[in-house]
Amino acid sequence: MQGKAVSEGIAIGILTIYRKRRQHMQDLEYRGSVAEISRFALARSNTRRDLENLRLKASMEENETNVALLGSYMVMLDDPAFIGTVERRITNKHMPAELAVISARDKIYSLFKGMDDEYMKARAEDIQDISDRVLDNLAENKRLPDEYESDVILLAEDLTPSDTMQLDRDRILGFVTRRGSGLSHTAIIARSMNIPAAVALDYPKDCEGKLAILDGYSGELIIDPSEEVLKHYRDRKAEIEKRAEALNELRMQPSVTANGKHIGLLANVGSVEDVKKAIEFGCEGIGLFRTELFYLDRDDYPTEEEQYDTYVECVRALEGRELVIRTIDIGADKQEAYMQMKHEDNPAMGMRAVRYCLGHKDVFRTQLRAIYRAAVHGRVSILLPMIISIEEIWQVRSIMNEVRADLEREGREFGDCRFGVMIETPAAAMISDLLANEVDFFSIGTNDLTQYTLAVDRQNTELDFICDYHHQAILRFLQMIINNGHNGGCSVCVCGELAADTSFTGELLKMGVDELSVAPGSLLRVKQAIRGTSL
Repeated sequence: MQGKAVSEGIAIGILTIYRKRRQHMQDLEYRGSVAEISRFALARSNTRRDLENLRLKASMEENETNVALLGSYMVMLDDPAFIGTVERRITNKHMPAELAVISARDKIYSLFKGMDDEYMKARAEDIQDISDRVLDNLAENKRLPDEYESDVILLAEDLTPSDTMQLDRDRILGFVTRRGSGLSHTAIIARSMNIPAAVALDYPKDCEGKLAILDGYSGELIIDPSEEVLKHYRDRKAEIEKRAEALNELRMQPSVTANGKHIGLLANVGSVEDVKKAIEFGCEGIGLFRTELFYLDRDDYPTEEEQYDTYVECVRALEGRELVIRTIDIGADKQEAYMQMKHEDNPAMGMRAVRYCLGHKDVFRTQLRAIYRAAVHGRVSILLPMIISIEEIWQVRSIMNEVRADLEREGREFGDCRFGVMIETPAAAMISDLLANEVDFFSIGTNDLTQYTLAVDRQNTELDFICDYHHQAILRFLQMIINNGHNGGCSVCVCGELAADTSFTGELLKMGVDELSVAPGSLLRVKQAIRGTSL
């Protein structure tokens, strides 16, 4: 049976179905706002205790990915916006605590799930997970049963990130879910724990108790395999384990080709926790820090100090490595009610990214002030998304000059920042020779560049068969952008899906790309591909 592979490895075991205990919401009694708010506070306290226990376990296992994620969960649990939304529903709508949590969860979940950005979309599962943990504590439900036998492949409709962390690796060798995505934290955690996993696989209901093989490379689940197939996979598993040991040794090795050319290996992140995880995997810096999370799931725009504190925490964690901050890529698919944005039928091509910034200059200035102030503490660069013209560069430079002048007049310290643009529209690609004279570096976003060039909505799974990142038009654009960037004195980084495609790493390096920026979990594989390429 075919699914989508999200965590590499081979698992051979007995299929067992995970049946999650349902939360029964009928016959709930509203006991008054004071009592319900008190119940909600107690459930949050118990949830924090559970998360602390999980984090202690992850810390003892030296799993920094899980430690960082659980830290972000505890921040989410204490988020005034989340708490306030629940308590207002309890007080104003006379909802029992359970229904108030569900209502708040569903609002935030649908907001994230409706976004165009795959990374942001995947964060919806984290919102659901933390809310469901609070609900379990309200209902005094237990999470995962303890009665699993050893050498099990777990089958589930879906697994939350924290459920995934609780999997006993001595007994549960891998998992398969009907739902899920490769960008979800469940998938990321599975990779950090080296648990083979596949999602979007519609397994049969009558397969429980049967022997099976889960291929975490292809996403295949093989039920009732023959002896010949079993032998093939056992041999392959032994070979993979030998190679994994060699891959782990690359963490502190330099990112150089076989003949000694250095290639910058950076990470794409969206939080301080992601930054720490990327450092653990040996990144040389952050090539793309997404800032959209600052603006979502809240009642008003983030303050300058809030943003400044986060940027400084990242800069200090990087210890001299560069932090490239992408300015707000908010748009009609990523918005909150306080932004009062108009509905758009085609938000991917609407009022988003640099267009939003130029239309909301006060919001943009606040972010730029925080970035320039953070640059005092380390190497910080500014990256503009969705550029289509030279005029946009000039307008942004004018605002940057105003911001620096204001900071100087106020007597506030600020640092210098390199300035770059994302090349993710055909327009930017075609004028990349002109753009190279205006900026310090290019970052090629191959996801949107492919979408706009091929006229393919990359969210439409029915069009997967023609959403080809290796299309000749894309490859010609890449070579042209790299050549134009270098001729104009710009360094060139690739930060889209193509950067993590190790089957194509050699081609990108031969085109002359200077840096690759990928998800933290892909860093070692890409480093291995770089070191195996000779130029």
